Amino acid sequence: MSDASRKSKAEARCEAQRERILRAARQCFVESGFHAANMASIAQTAGVSAGLIYRYFESKNAIILAIIERHLDEVQSDIRQLQWVSEAVANRIVERFRDWRRRECEMGSPGLFLEIVALAHRDPQVAEALRTADRGIRTEINACLLQAWGKNAGCGLSEAEVRERVFVLQCFFDGLMIRAIKQPDSEELIKGGLRPLLAYLFPAGGERNRPD
Repeated sequence: MSDASRKSKAEARCEAQRERILRAARQCFVESGFHAANMASIAQTAGVSAGLIYRYFESKNAIILAIIERHLDEVQSDIRQLQWVSEAVANRIVERFRDWRRRECEMGSPGLFLEIVALAHRDPQVAEALRTADRGIRTEINACLLQAWGKNAGCGLSEAEVRERVFVLQCFFDGLMIRAIKQPDSEELIKGGLRPLLAYLFPAGGERNRPD
């Protein structure tokens, strides 16, 4: 076996261990909250020793920051793959709502989202990481909307109008996470509510439909 092959396998094992720890941490944070969850409980959930966790993450905060970073990567990839037309966006929003109801241990779960926001209120490092991730997501959506609906695409929306739409869309997603907890059976209401929202976000023919 070549040195390169050994290195590749070692890197793959390290990445698999890291992912295993992150998944266990997400589960513990959702079930117990950040403060109640500790390295011992994360290690037990992951089926590894606490010492092994410290080889990958120097502290619980480092795990939280890694979860936020992973979330940014996943969301940016999702945004790039999405076709930014009304029907595709509506379908993706409904799919995401279903995911939020079912997958409570994923980074995008409502419970973990609320835990991170609450922690960011008290922890400047987490707050900055969350703001950085939010800016990254906002920038990605903005670029996609400009390409699909900006003046250069022949639709007539200015950069300021695109930024407004990105802001509205992010607010909607944040609120939808909370709805998944408070009102998990509201899928049909979401579908109905999406119609006026998407009519504003994606005006037919580039018309500038603003809410009164």
